[in-house]
Amino acid sequence: MTDAPDAPSGDDDVPPLTRRDAGARQDPGSDAQDPSQAFQEHMRAMRTGVESQMAHARAEFDQANERIKERTGRDLIVAILIGIAIGGVLLLSLVLLKWIFILFALVATLFGILEISRALTVAGRRIDVAPQVGVGVVLVLSGLFADLWFHWVVTFVAVVVIAVWRLIAQMVAVEQRSPSDVLADVLTGGFVQLYVPFFASLSLVLLRQDGGEWWIITFILIAVVADTGAYISGLTFGRHPMAPRISPKKTWEGFAGAAVAALVAGVLASMFLLGLPWWTGLVFGAAILATATAGDLGESMIKRDMGIKDMSSWLPGHGGVLDRLDSILPSVTVALALSYLFTPLVVTP
Repeated sequence: MTDAPDAPSGDDDVPPLTRRDAGARQDPGSDAQDPSQAFQEHMRAMRTGVESQMAHARAEFDQANERIKERTGRDLIVAILIGIAIGGVLLLSLVLLKWIFILFALVATLFGILEISRALTVAGRRIDVAPQVGVGVVLVLSGLFADLWFHWVVTFVAVVVIAVWRLIAQMVAVEQRSPSDVLADVLTGGFVQLYVPFFASLSLVLLRQDGGEWWIITFILIAVVADTGAYISGLTFGRHPMAPRISPKKTWEGFAGAAVAALVAGVLASMFLLGLPWWTGLVFGAAILATATAGDLGESMIKRDMGIKDMSSWLPGHGGVLDRLDSILPSVTVALALSYLFTPLVVTP
């Protein structure tokens, strides 16, 4: 009797496992992604997205800055950074260390004299730089140490010394100039002393007054805010030129923005920095607006007559020292006068 044939095994119908399938059966979770790897990929995707957005925003900002630069001729970023740095130094010096402000006034006077002397020399005038600087330093310091009446005497003597120096220099010079040119040289030399050292000396006269540092901060603040208001308003809404022959880029819309900014800044600064009634801020703001605008247009006229755009390029984004002080220098006269007029009205707590 033969044995019955063995029943067919189910394993005979299954093909042999490959090495890959065997590994898959041995490790069924190997196809699942590692959580740490997924997190890294997510972070890389986020970083790529942020970098893309930043690059896009930077490109848009650069385009806007280029458009502003084309209209104004200024690098906005550099101008803002330098303005903040100078403003911070001035504020700290006036509040904490007044000798730094005195040094700042002397340095500004030195650079201002050099700038305007070089520009006037290019325009054909004869300016004696060394005596201008020496006499100018004495005039500035007289505002700090001399009585007010003697300061006026020093101012008169400074102009006379510069005039006599120019006459003597012309007498011994080989080059002969016409009497009208010599007279123009003498008057121009006196103008340099009155425009730069004299105005700078008045800031030190104001600094000597009780609370004078707050008056300086206030009038500079109003002048800067007015200039900023004019810049933004003129850039945004400017359509009607204010003085096309003197400064084609200045508009009445910009002046309106400057007026609003100056009045608001004047009221706030007078109330919270000087302790004065609010209406004095309107007077202060309007007065600074007038002198700042006159100083700005006046220097623009001088530069246009000399055929230059900026007094120098020592302050990137701004031009020269006088290009930033053109509205501030004449405004110190108003600030000094109003300090004498309004100080009795100060409200004491």
